[in-house]
Amino acid sequence: MSKRSKTLKLTTMLAGAASLNLTACDGAPPAAQWDASAGQGEQVEALQYASLDACKAADDVPDEECERGYQAALADDKNAPRFTDAQSCEDVYGQGQCVPRGYGGSSFFTPLLAGFVIGQMLDGSGRRYYRGTGLYRRDGFYGGGGYTTGWGGALGRDYRTGRTVISRDALEPPARVRQAPPKVQSRTSVVSRGGFGGGSRGFGG
Repeated sequence: MSKRSKTLKLTTMLAGAASLNLTACDGAPPAAQWDASAGQGEQVEALQYASLDACKAADDVPDEECERGYQAALADDKNAPRFTDAQSCEDVYGQGQCVPRGYGGSSFFTPLLAGFVIGQMLDGSGRRYYRGTGLYRRDGFYGGGGYTTGWGGALGRDYRTGRTVISRDALEPPARVRQAPPKVQSRTSVVSRGGFGGGSRGFGG
């Protein structure tokens, strides 16, 4: 029997999520906050987890949605922001938070997957569905640390409702964004953005 979906709420990131081979999130800062109506695009309610087990234990959504969100995070991790060297990556995501990778004969560095987020969406007929993707912890994001998706959007809190939100495009970007070749950012491009390079395709919320 499927679990009953409860009101979506922010779930604290747990340390040592072995099932995702993640780094610990001890002392993780709260999500960055903003007024969701201030130019951030369409916002959806969001749930944040460090592992599949944490999602199931929270009992916010049915177990099958936890599974789908987790698998989506693993799949989207192939599109994580890419950097030419470790230092450029660590300038954005923190010391020790980047690893070397390679796809298609190319070598680069990407941030470590720090968990996943599940957003509650509505389709064209008004029916609810969920979409998940991976999260990456960023140092100093919006002045206090935070978590972003590989597509560039950040978790935040709607001041009016108190709910945790994320831009819809940060979970489910348009096809043109998903299909675009990932960009490899250099130290020059990171410095030019003040250390806050955007997502792998420069798509931000």
